[in-house]
Amino acid sequence: MARADGSLWAKDPSVVRFQGCYLMYFTLPPTEPGTERDLCVGIAESHDLRSWELVGRLGPGGDYDAQGLAAPGAVVIGNVLHLFYQSYGTGPRDSICHATSTDGVTFERNATNPVFRPQGEWNCGRAIDADVIVDGDRLLLAYATRDPEMREQIVGVAEASLDSGFGKDAWRDLSLDAPALRPELDWEGECIEAPAFVRAGGDPSGPLVMFYAGAYNNKPQQIGWATSEDGVTWTRGVTEPFLPNGAPGTWNSSESGHPGVLTDDDGRTYLFFQGNDTSGRTNLLAGVEIVWTDGRPALRAG
Repeated sequence: MARADGSLWAKDPSVVRFQGCYLMYFTLPPTEPGTERDLCVGIAESHDLRSWELVGRLGPGGDYDAQGLAAPGAVVIGNVLHLFYQSYGTGPRDSICHATSTDGVTFERNATNPVFRPQGEWNCGRAIDADVIVDGDRLLLAYATRDPEMREQIVGVAEASLDSGFGKDAWRDLSLDAPALRPELDWEGECIEAPAFVRAGGDPSGPLVMFYAGAYNNKPQQIGWATSEDGVTWTRGVTEPFLPNGAPGTWNSSESGHPGVLTDDDGRTYLFFQGNDTSGRTNLLAGVEIVWTDGRPALRAG
């Protein structure tokens, strides 16, 4: 999508299959040039994962997200699409909010919004970049936060019962004593963010895998992955970027960041991400297919 100044800009993709089509939820740019306020969530539809049409927008729903909303994470449970997104623009007070839809375009907000902020002395209380996955009778939520000094971006995990309604009182923070992941590798810099859940091999009973973005935007941001048996303790699967930024002169030379993962009805897995070659003045969205061998992902050749 285009900013007010005409530059192309879209970020933070999350894709699901719902009611016979693919729906992508992503961050849309501000309407006024030169500002980061008034971000909203865009909704695009596709029937082939290649051509997309903007079919809706989700704007502020209350005082809690009046300055903007961003970084959506979607999941389909039964006949309902659940969207988790962050409020934007309030620094350490940014929180995770929840809305539901029966058509994928029009949403009803959770009356208890915002529904989640992390606890524990290791973080600042901020919660952004939500992603969720059904795990038995619970919904796992991964979130990004920062340390108390707001310097280092880190990831935690929470859970709620599937029959809870996912309101403010439904969530139990599983990362009370320490983060699930924090930057440790050189290429991750001071940032682990944008967690994206998937089951290895596209199998609903397969091991949990979390793709994540390492390093702050355009530093360059690149994508890694980790795995877990319980959703709480995570082990990196790679020490080098799984999906690196592009070579100089390519469209994603500044970054390949903020992953989102789709497991299609046939079990095939697709990784969506943002990239640019302008140090963030523009941003485009792309997708690649992932193939699995013994629970380990690889990018499909070509």
